[in-house]
Amino acid sequence: MWWKIVAVTVIVLILVIIGLIIYGRKSWQAQTKALQTSIEAAQLPPTSETYNANSTENLPAPVQRYFAAVLKDGQPLITAATVEHTGTFNMSETDEQWTPFESVQRIQTRQPGFVWDARIRMLPALKVFVLDAYAAGRGVLTAKILGLVTVMDQPQTPELAQGELMRFLAEAVWYPTVLAPGQGVVWEAIDDSQTRATLTDGKTTASLIFHFDERGLIKTVRSEGRYREVNGRQVATPWQGRFWDYEWRDGMLVPLSGEVGWLTEEGLHLYWRGHIEQIDYKYVQ
Repeated sequence: MWWKIVAVTVIVLILVIIGLIIYGRKSWQAQTKALQTSIEAAQLPPTSETYNANSTENLPAPVQRYFAAVLKDGQPLITAATVEHTGTFNMSETDEQWTPFESVQRIQTRQPGFVWDARIRMLPALKVFVLDAYAAGRGVLTAKILGLVTVMDQPQTPELAQGELMRFLAEAVWYPTVLAPGQGVVWEAIDDSQTRATLTDGKTTASLIFHFDERGLIKTVRSEGRYREVNGRQVATPWQGRFWDYEWRDGMLVPLSGEVGWLTEEGLHLYWRGHIEQIDYKYVQ
């Protein structure tokens, strides 16, 4: 009879595990949907319907070249986007421990907002769910094993909100009409290949240095001090993103590959490498 007891116990355990996995997935989906709803609800009316090439004539020269390269006059302004990524994520703060991820990101352009919903594979049957978001002026960064067991949940501080708005500004290369005049970004000249871009949303301001290549395309973005958690403290650390593989999508030239890392005393420590598998846009109706 003992084998029957063991068999029943194993079946019950399997059913409990399956139930927990289903519960974790549904709970995670509900949290993600709530964030997506919040960025959609915060959307502001558009200031115009299309990009005007003549509006760039007072911008710094590198920015003028960029818009001439990536946008055409009359391009509809983006109001929202959905981006699907694949790539690898470095799980170590000091070494190279890269593991595959896949993600879906929803973006709203006015008011700035995004929700990055990722799955990072730890083992063949074990994934960490990650939410990285800027929603209605607040930053969100949380991670749970299978959507159940919390392994990271950063407090929603002003420093986190600023860092997430920086991410939105850096990734505007994927939805470039956001960078156009009249959309909230202020450009400040530095030299013939670099320009500072600043975006303010409510009480939060993000500023990045954009570096342009010889074609006029954005090659890197850099912050002199984006906050990251170090031994339980928020430390302002230089941060950089790099983009390449530019291709035309919906009449806009956008990069399909990128990487992001911290510029530490030891050098550049990359933690994200990704490729866009699909990108879909919504425009001013």
